[in-house]
Amino acid sequence: MSFDGQDPVRAALEAAIRAPSPHNSQPWRFEVDGHRIGVFLDPARILRVADPDWREARLACGAAILNVRLALRAAGRNPVVHLLPRWDVSDHLATVWVRGPVTPAPDDVALARAIGYRRSNRRAFTAREVPVWVREALVRAAAEEGAHLAVARRAGELDELVREAERVQRDDLAFRDELRRWTATDGSRDDGVPAAAAGPGPAWPFDRKPLVAVLSSYTDTRPRLAQVRAGQALQRVLLRATTAGVSVSLLSQPVEIPALRAAVGRVGAAPGNPQVVLRFGYGFAAPATRRRPAAAVTRHPGDD
Repeated sequence: MSFDGQDPVRAALEAAIRAPSPHNSQPWRFEVDGHRIGVFLDPARILRVADPDWREARLACGAAILNVRLALRAAGRNPVVHLLPRWDVSDHLATVWVRGPVTPAPDDVALARAIGYRRSNRRAFTAREVPVWVREALVRAAAEEGAHLAVARRAGELDELVREAERVQRDDLAFRDELRRWTATDGSRDDGVPAAAAGPGPAWPFDRKPLVAVLSSYTDTRPRLAQVRAGQALQRVLLRATTAGVSVSLLSQPVEIPALRAAVGRVGAAPGNPQVVLRFGYGFAAPATRRRPAAAVTRHPGDD
């Protein structure tokens, strides 16, 4: 993505819609009033079966918030973020004030540019191992946003949890129907996952040397806040991997099953509350999934 000479608010919105979300459901909407951007969760786009407590939707919105922050800095403006500005409005997740000017750091620019070509790669990876320096950079990226990324030393046990979660969900008719609605697309929709991008399913057990990690928040005493922060950490990790040429896929299945979520933390040696399992590696380029235009998900004062 290019940020030179572009209106900072528009650049932020164009970056926000590129965030990852479960089944590419895009559960966000935005309200813009001058130099203020409100980020809201869209209840109409929640996965009611897979995500009944809206946790994954908040992670997705958190990822969108990080994209807004990075895009504004790359455009030379200072983002001032207030998370959960109104506790009485549960879907209002953040307000971002566009301040500035600032001189963007080279790393901010690199991460912001990576927003445009980051992809979730659901296909099998090659045997090439992710080097130690990249692993360390990914761990630091999560820590920058107050989260913890633990590289699993027992990937085989996580494999078993993924398979168990798949079995539970496969036997759930409501889950299968929801999955079908969001993935059985021909690529003409602006949401969902078309067959060309879906891949053969969770491929990571078939990789020769998979790098699997668990991203966790340190607390869930205020779950909405923890989830939004974890979403920002998730996106920073994904973008850091992208700048290093590393592919990533999100393995949400075992964290979506309450009975398995605690086991994910134990197997992954992850402190706190597991939010998502990530698989890193090197693979062939994955196609982009479509997004709804920024204008379609943004409201301005005076809009009906």
